Amino acid sequence: MSTDIVLPDIVNVDFHRPIAISAVSSNASITPQTLFHSSRTTGAPYHRRDDSSVYLDDIPHVGRPTRCYVRIFALSLAQLTRSAPQPKCLSRYHAYTIILLFRLYNSTGFSQQLLDILRILRVPSWSQAANHPVPCIQKVSGSFTNAVFFVSSPSTSSRTLLLRIYGPSTDSLISRTRELQLLHVLSSRYKLGPRIYGTFTNGRLEEYFDSVTLTAVDIREPRISAYIGARMAELHGVDVTAIDGQSHGSNIKIGVCKNVHSWLPHARAVLALPAIAPAIRKELDLDRFHSKWESYMKWLKNQHIDSHPVLCHNDAQYGNILRLNRVEEGTPEHHQIIVVDFEYASPNPAAFDIANHFHEWTANYHGPTPHVLDASRYPNRAERRTFLTAYLRNRTISTSTSTPTPAPAFSDSDPSPVVRERELVALENAVCAWSPSTHAMWSVWALVQARENVLAHVARSEFDYVNYACRRMAAFYRELASLGV
Repeated sequence: MSTDIVLPDIVNVDFHRPIAISAVSSNASITPQTLFHSSRTTGAPYHRRDDSSVYLDDIPHVGRPTRCYVRIFALSLAQLTRSAPQPKCLSRYHAYTIILLFRLYNSTGFSQQLLDILRILRVPSWSQAANHPVPCIQKVSGSFTNAVFFVSSPSTSSRTLLLRIYGPSTDSLISRTRELQLLHVLSSRYKLGPRIYGTFTNGRLEEYFDSVTLTAVDIREPRISAYIGARMAELHGVDVTAIDGQSHGSNIKIGVCKNVHSWLPHARAVLALPAIAPAIRKELDLDRFHSKWESYMKWLKNQHIDSHPVLCHNDAQYGNILRLNRVEEGTPEHHQIIVVDFEYASPNPAAFDIANHFHEWTANYHGPTPHVLDASRYPNRAERRTFLTAYLRNRTISTSTSTPTPAPAFSDSDPSPVVRERELVALENAVCAWSPSTHAMWSVWALVQARENVLAHVARSEFDYVNYACRRMAAFYRELASLGV
């Protein structure tokens, strides 16, 4: 199967992938080899990742006014990953080498490519996609890592889908194979998260939930906050060894530590780009940061702060939390809240996930300055305790079954307020101790995300990643000082 697509300005060329490419309407013969050779000989910038992919930031043969069409041949998942076998559970998710360009989502060509993908992947109720009218494609705002769209067909009975197109810098931040493994386990075993219908080169199609996305105001409402706390507790009860592939929890590495370690080289590369101002390099001195980070990790260990890993979402911001429009009769009331976008999920201390969510109270990603966090909006003591009380009441012990076992926790009828207070104080202290690590992780993340804008010399972007990195780094140092680190 093949389809014609528009070659993007920035192309990911992975030499491990047996992708057959042939130009169909261009003066030059374009292949991965000639693209790489042309970039190298003309001095155009490129960057080799650890996975041996070459990321071209310019294609000499294709000027911006030129529309160059290439033909990408569909391959099976096994062919795509013959150098890196997939878990058996992922064999149901067919992958095809079709690239969708999110900037063209309003075009007829984009819609036709999407219909081809729906037909190839045999998505339920879209299997006869070739006979479908042009689908309605609605862009979802507030997503910074990916471009997200709702896909529907008003004139047919086809179910609404969610289309996710991966961001250009996410390969160095996210393991898509691991993400699919996680989503499969959550949806099939625990009924958490969306069902995945299939993947293509730079994205995937997944289940759509009939829901509304929460806002920055919604998550502050006490009842909603309690629901979120309850749902987070249930997620933390998932068997983390089934996700991480380790037979014993003691062998599992803390996700935030792995992220900071693996993202730092990419962040250093961004800071080294000529377009980065010297003042920014000085402010984000990553040598100093690394030294402080190591001291902080030793402090956590010496203080015996709880670091037991549980499955954490790690990005529970309001845009990733939905409220279902309808729930089945008999369903627990807090199950009207669901969390989506598990791409940054990994084992972490529960306190890390909670601390990160509390910091998300300070964000407004739909305001005029989405990169600025307003510390005055951080939850006060009463608001924190509303969340933490619901969390402790619904806390579970992770098991290998689909029904986690309730952990000892207080309830409304608990006769011992002393026990209740001790539990709350211990969890609050752990949240405070792990709080700086959330700033550290997202500061490094933002630098990696800034790469494409920095290379393109974008003066004004939807989200100022570099400024965000500076602000989160400053918060990291402030909180370390308050802890005496």
